[in-house]
Amino acid sequence: MAIYTQQDQFHLQMDHSSYLFHVMANGELGQLYYGPLIHNQAQYPELTHREVHGAMPAWKLNTPDFQPEALKQEYASFGKGDFRDPAYQITAVNGSRISDLQYQSYRIEEGKKRLANLPATFDDTQDDAQTLIVTLKDAVTQVVVELNYTIFPHQDVLVRSATFTNRGDQTVTLNRALSGQLDLPDADYDFLQFSGSWARERHAIRTPLRRGIQSIGSLRSASSHQENPGFILARPQTTDDHGGAYGFNLVYSGNFLDQIEVDQFDTTRVLLGINPTEFGWQLTAGTQFQTPEAILSYSDTGLNQLSQQLGDCYQHHLVNPQYAQKPRPILINNWEGTYFDFNETKLMAMARQAKDLGIELFVLDDGWFGKRNDDTTSLGDWDVNPQKLPQGMAHLAQQIHDLGMQFGLWYEPEMISLASQLYHDHPDWVIKTPQRQMTPGRNQFVLDMTNPDVVDFLYTKMSTMIDEAHLDYIKWDMNRNITEAYSQTLSADQQLEFSHRYILGVYQLYARLTHDFPQVLFESCASGGGRFDLGMMYYAPQAWTSDDTDAIERLRIQFGTSYAYPQAMMGAHVSAVPNDQTGRITPIETRAAVAYFGDLGYELDVTRCSAAEKAQIKRQVAFYKQHRDLFQQGTFYRIDNPFTGDRNVGSWVVVSADKRHAIAARYQILNQPNPRYSQLKLRGLLPSQRYVVSGRQQPLYGDELMHAGVFIPSLIQNTMGVEESADFSAQVLVLDAVDD
Repeated sequence: MAIYTQQDQFHLQMDHSSYLFHVMANGELGQLYYGPLIHNQAQYPELTHREVHGAMPAWKLNTPDFQPEALKQEYASFGKGDFRDPAYQITAVNGSRISDLQYQSYRIEEGKKRLANLPATFDDTQDDAQTLIVTLKDAVTQVVVELNYTIFPHQDVLVRSATFTNRGDQTVTLNRALSGQLDLPDADYDFLQFSGSWARERHAIRTPLRRGIQSIGSLRSASSHQENPGFILARPQTTDDHGGAYGFNLVYSGNFLDQIEVDQFDTTRVLLGINPTEFGWQLTAGTQFQTPEAILSYSDTGLNQLSQQLGDCYQHHLVNPQYAQKPRPILINNWEGTYFDFNETKLMAMARQAKDLGIELFVLDDGWFGKRNDDTTSLGDWDVNPQKLPQGMAHLAQQIHDLGMQFGLWYEPEMISLASQLYHDHPDWVIKTPQRQMTPGRNQFVLDMTNPDVVDFLYTKMSTMIDEAHLDYIKWDMNRNITEAYSQTLSADQQLEFSHRYILGVYQLYARLTHDFPQVLFESCASGGGRFDLGMMYYAPQAWTSDDTDAIERLRIQFGTSYAYPQAMMGAHVSAVPNDQTGRITPIETRAAVAYFGDLGYELDVTRCSAAEKAQIKRQVAFYKQHRDLFQQGTFYRIDNPFTGDRNVGSWVVVSADKRHAIAARYQILNQPNPRYSQLKLRGLLPSQRYVVSGRQQPLYGDELMHAGVFIPSLIQNTMGVEESADFSAQVLVLDAVDD
């Protein structure tokens, strides 16, 4: 596959998909086609027809059929006859907002380079990536825009971004600079978004497109719990196993916009990038602005395939290569076991017990620093609390390392408490608008990450601790969103740059730490899943999926998340019951059966577990270690959707690359009286291969397992003498190929 260019036409061929655009008669770029792979040709006359439409402006008097509003465009402006929302807008020094980006040239580069100062995709393994850079120029403002296209052909992924350069001698303002645009010829699609709230993130919502604008986004200076940058456009008949769909995402963690506009001709315009609301960028003479990268992918074989090719691309071309294929350790986090009430004796008792159970990493969460005994104080004072740890962090870390375990710490570097030494010393480092009230969130405020001094301070504090305690892991939390957005380091005409500059500061700190300490595994967190996005994954290859550790809620959250992100990115823990977020009591087998399909951890006080619970945890840990590569790196297939039907059953399966091993799980939320017979139809197996299935007496062929299914017995045949609830059940099936 390759990038073909001829007669001002560009054809980007991937293994199973094609993306075509061309230079239109007016010198701007027009979209031609994106979908299943088609042959390369010198011309595509059937894709370039134009007809005259009434009551609509035309480009020139002698070209009445060239009407911008009726044409599919590649990176549209506003004000010259196309009244749909544009991909970009520039304000010139005279106040004009009209731009005319004319095609200048192109070049093709082998591979894919990282972006400076932004998380980005890359090709470090010579995986046949190619990059096309198309140069456009506005003659009046002398602004040059490079549209960047990279194909990862074997994953059928296209990566887009735009680079704005001011080659004039006067400052212009970027009012919007989106990462990507896609104009589709019809609107017969469903919009799949992954929305929710704190403790119920990324629930799958599917609605048909309609005339007008449908959009999701964030203005929280974070990608947010409420919406996620990843979304899908699928044909109405498309399922996980059949049909066509486009996947989209952003490599970005700040304010974003995903927008779909259906116009009067049922043409669909997709826009994604930095949210134009609360954005403006002063592009001074000689300077550049680089947009974040947008991810596009197409599959005509269902949503499972779409998710798999996206996940494969992320694991090979986005996630830190140090950890992309490396087994993630099984951890125990003390938070739900102790909250703020701990000392070294208590922590070591937990660590010793965890070690006996086979757990590999001990994580000390909030409360180890300053005078932190509740959430009202000490954020920013990243020195050890001597009352809790009188011998220091290095001593505790050494004891845990001596057990043969790894050791990690919780940080919330972007935050500050008013009751802290840092606030006493640097009140000007807090984000606040002059003469306006400061709005608290979780009893805390936010540091100004646009200020280089703040980034330097945090780097020094965190790097010193990494060195002293030989940290193996850091959980980077962020527990509130920004209000009163303003920076004392920015001029008045730069204040609309604040939100983007803030996240650039976060990225800078991440980049410095991951570069200088490549051995440290970072896990991102934002009150759970409030910043579960590709921008974070570039630095931290796994994220805390949600603060909600209830198994039933996690079933929904992880199922929804799986559409846009692979399971290796999902931190998934077994916690105590009744669950802290829902009050629900679920069997520990069910809690583990959900948490297996991610990066397994435990979030409870193992010293208080019964002997039976400890034995169960020990078996769970051993089982996960035995199948860790399959759970974390296996090909993931969704089967029964807990967001549809009676919403009572969910199931999925992971399959090894050679398709000889698989583990499936079926979850039933509530037991039912007198139920119908149920068959679980698996996915991804070799049709002619026989498999031994746990709990079944004879081997079964893959085609039978996929098309006829495996029988699921009812949970209770006789209720007499039953002492435990049959609700919240899980059944895990292990499949291994057997040769005749």
